[in-house]
Amino acid sequence: MASTNQSPAYQKAQGKFLLAITDKEKIEALEEMIKECPKHKSSENMLANLKTRYKKLKEKIEKGKKSGKSNKIGIKKEDMQAALIGFTNTGKSSLLSILTNAHPKIANPEFTTTYPIIGMMDYLGTSIQIIEIPAIESESYDRGLVNTADTILILITKLEQINKILEKLIKIPKEKIIIFNKIDLLTDNEKRKISATLTSKKHNFILISTKTKEGIDELKSKVFNSFNKIRVYTKEPGKEKSNKPIILEPNSTIQKVAEKILKGFSSKVKETKIWGPSSKFSGQKVGLNHKLKDLDVVEF
Repeated sequence: MASTNQSPAYQKAQGKFLLAITDKEKIEALEEMIKECPKHKSSENMLANLKTRYKKLKEKIEKGKKSGKSNKIGIKKEDMQAALIGFTNTGKSSLLSILTNAHPKIANPEFTTTYPIIGMMDYLGTSIQIIEIPAIESESYDRGLVNTADTILILITKLEQINKILEKLIKIPKEKIIIFNKIDLLTDNEKRKISATLTSKKHNFILISTKTKEGIDELKSKVFNSFNKIRVYTKEPGKEKSNKPIILEPNSTIQKVAEKILKGFSSKVKETKIWGPSSKFSGQKVGLNHKLKDLDVVEF
C-alpha cells in the first residue's frame, strides 16, 4: 500500500518472502518485514497481519518438531561429495539407487524423501559420495548440505524448473550439472530443442532416463570430472599397486601423499620411486617436491 510508505528494506524483505520455498525461509523473511514495517497508524493493520502470519507459521514449525523426527543427521564428508537436488517427483531417489549402493524409498506420492539419503558411487576405482536432498520446495530441504557439497546435481523434468532452482543457489559458487530426466517420454525433436536451449544458456548438462538408463554412464563421467581431482596409487616395494587411489588436487606433490599415508612419519621420507604420466621412465627416483599427475603410482 502506498499509504504505508514502504521502505526499500521492507520491499526487499517482501521480495524474499515471495521467493521463499521453505517455512524457515518464510519465517526469516517475515522477521525482516516486521522489523522494517513502518511504525505509524496507517500501517497498524499491516503490521498486525504480519505478526499473525509469523505466529501461525512459528506454531506450524513447532508442531512439526514435536510430531516428527529430526531431519538433521551427521554426515562425514568424503573427498568427493555431490548433492542431488530438485523438485518432488523428478526421480531423485531412482537416480540415487542407479548411481550408488543406496536403496531409498521410491514412490509417486510427493515428498517421499523427508531426510538426506547417502549413497556411494564407485567410478574408476574411486568412491564418490552422493547425497539426495529432500525436495527443494519441501520443509525438509537442507541448504546446509548443499552449501558444503563440492558439486550440485540439479535434476529436472521441465526447463522452467531450472531458474526456480538456480534462484536458490545464486550465492553458492559450486560446480553445477543440470540433469534432464525422463527423456524416454520425449520425441527426438523435443530432445534436440531441450539440448539447444541448455546449450544456449551455457549450462553443463546431460539428458538421461532413469527408466531406460540412457545417459547414465556419461553422467557418471561428468560427475567425476566435475571435481577436478587426480587419482594417485601407492605401492610397497615388490608388491602390486593399491586397488584404491588417493584423491588429490591437481599438481599435488609426493609430500602430500606421504602426509596422507605415513602421517607423522612423512618427514623421514626423502625420495621415492614413481611410475606413470609424471615420470620420465618407470621406477624413476624423485624427491618430495615432485608434482603428480592423474594415475601416477608412488612407491613407499
